[in-house]
Amino acid sequence: MRMAAAAPAMDLEGRARLSRGSSSDAIYQMVARTIANHSGSGCLVDVGCGGGGLWREVQARFTRYCGIDAVRYDRLPRDCEFSQVDLDNDRLPLQGIGDVVTAIETIEHLENPWMFVRRLASLAKPGALVIVTTPNQLSALSLLTLVVKRRFSAFQDTAYPAHRTALLESDLCRAVGEAGLELVEVAYSKRGRVPLTPWHYPASLSALLPRALSDNVMVVARKLRD
Repeated sequence: MRMAAAAPAMDLEGRARLSRGSSSDAIYQMVARTIANHSGSGCLVDVGCGGGGLWREVQARFTRYCGIDAVRYDRLPRDCEFSQVDLDNDRLPLQGIGDVVTAIETIEHLENPWMFVRRLASLAKPGALVIVTTPNQLSALSLLTLVVKRRFSAFQDTAYPAHRTALLESDLCRAVGEAGLELVEVAYSKRGRVPLTPWHYPASLSALLPRALSDNVMVVARKLRD
C-alpha cells in the first residue's frame, strides 16, 4: 500500500495560524450557554483564545479576561491580558486564578492532550469550571469519513498539521478524571454538516440526535474543592 507523503515541517506560529484563530458561532454559543447555566463569573482564562471570539459572547459575565495562545491575533481585544505560550511545551502562567477555564477547539492541535488537561486544571480555582471542546469523532459525518477515507472528518490531510490528535468523548472524560476534575456534563454543538454536501442539518433534527448530528463535542468539568 502506498502511503501519503509526509507534510513538510512547519513552525509553531505557522501551525497556529492555520486555524485563523476562530471557531464557529455554534461552538461559542454552546459554551456561552453552559457558562450562563452554571452562573460562571469572575475571571475567565481562555486557553487557545485565538481572536477572542468566546470573549465577545460572554464578556458581560466576567470582570477579567486572560487569553493564552501561541500567537496574538489582530482581532484579540487590546485590553485582554494576553500570554504567548507554546501549549505543547511551556508551563502555563496564571496558576489557580480562573473561575472558568476554557479551551475551545484547541486540544486537537496538541501533541499531549492528557498533559494539557492537567495544565488546564492547574489554572482553575477550587470549584471552578473547566470547559473543553473538540471535533466530534462520533458524528455520522466523521464515522462515515473514517470508513471511506480511513481518517476522521476533521483530520484529513487538508487539516494537517494544524489538527494533530483526534479524541473521542470517552478520552476527554478519562482525561478530566485523571486531572482531578469532576465531570459535570458532555454536550454537543447541535450543528453538523450533512455528508457529501456543504449543508447543515436542521437545528430541530440535530437537537433530537445531538451526538450523531453535531460536528463538535464539549466536556464540562469542575475542579474539586479542597
